[in-house]
Amino acid sequence: MRLQFENVSKAFVDPANGKGLLALRNVDLTVEDGEFLCVVGPSGCGKSTLLNLAAGFERPSRGRVTLGGEEVTGPHPRIGMVFQEQSLFPWLSVLDNVAFGLRNRGRPRDEARERAREMLEKVDLAKFEKARPSALSGGMRQKVAIARTLVLEPEVLLLDEPFGALDEQGRKHLDLELLKLWEGGGRTFMFITHNIEEAIVLGSRIVLMGTNPGHVHRQWKVGLPRPRNLFREDEVGLRRDISCSLQDVLAECGCRRTELLAPIEIKEMNKKA
Repeated sequence: MRLQFENVSKAFVDPANGKGLLALRNVDLTVEDGEFLCVVGPSGCGKSTLLNLAAGFERPSRGRVTLGGEEVTGPHPRIGMVFQEQSLFPWLSVLDNVAFGLRNRGRPRDEARERAREMLEKVDLAKFEKARPSALSGGMRQKVAIARTLVLEPEVLLLDEPFGALDEQGRKHLDLELLKLWEGGGRTFMFITHNIEEAIVLGSRIVLMGTNPGHVHRQWKVGLPRPRNLFREDEVGLRRDISCSLQDVLAECGCRRTELLAPIEIKEMNKKA
C-alpha cells in the first residue's frame, strides 16, 4: 500500500526552554506499494520524526501523510512499527510476547498463540517459544519484536534502526533475514539506518535526508540484482556516490544554522494543519 508525505513540515517546542525547532520542512516523499525504501542521513535530520508521522504517533504541523489516499491521523492497524529498543515484556514467554498484539485485538488465546507459532517458524525461533526475553541474544530479541509486529499483518512496516545496537555480523545476518520476510510477504517497508552499506543491501530505493531543517536531499533507485555484493563495481560506485552526497549534507549542515521558531509560530502552524 502506498505511503505518501505531502509537503510535510514538523515543528516542536522544547519544554525546557520554550524554544521552537523546525525539524522537517516541505517533505514530499512517496513510498510505493511493495517497495523497500531505506532512509539514511546524519543525526538530527528528522529520520525518526518522519517515521513517527507515518505511524500516526505525531501529526504534521503542515501538510499531510496518507496511506492509500486516506490521511493518517493516528496509529493505524495497517501500519506496524519496529523500534531500535525491542520493548518486549520480560515476564512473558517469547510465544506470548508475539501473541500479545493479537490478544489485545480480541483474538482468542489459542488462535493468537497458533498464529504466533507460525510467525516464530518464519523467523527461525520456534524452539525458543517458551523462553523469556532475558535468555535470548540481542539479535534474537529483535527478531521477536519483528515477529510481534508482523503477526498483526500490517501492510506497511516501519523500522527505526532496528539493528543499530547489534554487532556487524549480527546486523548482516538479520538484514538478510529481514529481506527474506519482505520478499515473501508483499509488504511495503520503510527502513531507517545510519549505515550506507546496509541501505544498499536492503533497499529498492535509498533516500538521503538533509538537515536544518530536515528535507529530502537526494534519492537513488537501486536496480542492482540480489543478493548484492558490496565489492562489485556497481555497488562500490553507488556506495561512493551516496558517501559523497552525505559529505555534502554534513558540510551544508555546518554552514546552516538550526532554524528556530517562536512558540506562537508553531501554534499557528499546528492550527492550520
